[in-house]
Amino acid sequence: MTAPKPPKFLARNSYRRRRIIDAARLLPVLGVFIFFLPVLWHPGDTPEPDTARGGLYLFAGWFALIVAAVLLARALTRSDLPGGEDDAADAEPR
Repeated sequence: MTAPKPPKFLARNSYRRRRIIDAARLLPVLGVFIFFLPVLWHPGDTPEPDTARGGLYLFAGWFALIVAAVLLARALTRSDLPGGEDDAADAEPR
């Protein structure tokens, strides 16, 4: 009798966890893009830079990155809990 072949696809729970980790790794890259985007802005009608608009943009981007990190961390801790909805589907029959 030959040995059983490994499954073609990853378990759903581990696949989701890896994609969440990939998203968390991309947050710093997204942050650099968000924070350097105001450098490309052209000033308005006045020769002075629009610091108020740029400052609000930076703090809004900073806040969005914090919220994204919290949501990703929460999703990672939920995927670590045993007995989740995907555990029964991911169990391999023996």
